[in-house]
Amino acid sequence: MKQNGYAAAAAVAPAVRAHFEHYVEEARRRGEQSLPAIPDEAVIIQMIDAAFWASLRREEGYEPKISLAFATPDETVHPLRFASEVPLEPGALTRVAPAVERPGIHLGVHQTDGGLSVWGIVRTIPKYCLVVEVAEPGLLVVKHHRGETQAKFVNVAVLQGDQVKVVDEHASSLPDCPSLLTSLLGFDSPGTWTGSVNVTVQLAVSMRAHQRGGLLLMVPAGSVAWRDSVVQPMTYAVSPPFTELAMLGRGPLDDARVWREELARTVDAIGGLTAIDGATIVNADYELLAFGAKVVRKKGSQTVEQVTMTEPIEGVELAVVSPSQIGGTRHLAAAQFVHDQRDALALVASQDGRFTVFAFSPCEGMVHAHRVDTLLL
Repeated sequence: MKQNGYAAAAAVAPAVRAHFEHYVEEARRRGEQSLPAIPDEAVIIQMIDAAFWASLRREEGYEPKISLAFATPDETVHPLRFASEVPLEPGALTRVAPAVERPGIHLGVHQTDGGLSVWGIVRTIPKYCLVVEVAEPGLLVVKHHRGETQAKFVNVAVLQGDQVKVVDEHASSLPDCPSLLTSLLGFDSPGTWTGSVNVTVQLAVSMRAHQRGGLLLMVPAGSVAWRDSVVQPMTYAVSPPFTELAMLGRGPLDDARVWREELARTVDAIGGLTAIDGATIVNADYELLAFGAKVVRKKGSQTVEQVTMTEPIEGVELAVVSPSQIGGTRHLAAAQFVHDQRDALALVASQDGRFTVFAFSPCEGMVHAHRVDTLLL
């Protein structure tokens, strides 16, 4: 029996189409080459619709993890082509899903006389190529490649059931916007994807991936003022500081592939420490200073009762809330730490997948909580 169409697909298609049309045309004006075709609304609707219904199915008890890329074989590198193309329909997608569930592997989709079909499997796709990814049952992410190796894709929209969230690409114009958020929102600003911010984003993704919740505090290099906001002595202080991530964060010296693998392993090692109760502390140079640390209110400081909160989603306005409305003890600790150590940054991952970056805003005169989980999917 054919399912009814997924209404959210039609609702988000105009915004997605406008996004790709704008950025592909801008890239052409800059003289960029090897750009993909701009998908029309019908293509966007069909890809989202097929991915959504496939996400609700099971293949031998497993939830399908699928990534669809709208690109022809000629637009990709070393494509694996099927002798017979597969129709873009939920049943067929579910059956082939086990072959493409690992990160960075996509099913190639193109337009034929009969509509859309899956022509094969691909790992390398062009910049601004439309990608529809199944994150979990009923949760889809529309994104595109930013054209840089190892760089996280740029999220354009997130669909969960009947909820549609279109990313507000102008959110980085907010006063005192953290560099992490600026990088994640950097649709057409490759310069924002610096090596240091790249490491921060990878740490955030790793923290979110272990699904146990975590708190990472980033403090200025060479500073000891942050110790006033942590219970002393620290049970798991690191002495001397662990510097492997700091060294890897400077970039590859020889073999880039080996460097990327080592960087990923080191990021996951430090990201894993955030699963331990308490805060993991690194400095701005990515030297690990401690983990499992207990945050306390600085002597003489006031308890944080309100913070501003935003989410880079169209239609979501700034709100002033209590930290307890954002989350539990990790969020309260993060808000208090950033309030007392105003040159620090706090990254908080919740067990349910929410991710918040706390930074002090001099313009607002208070702690600002940036919800960024929609950008990390």
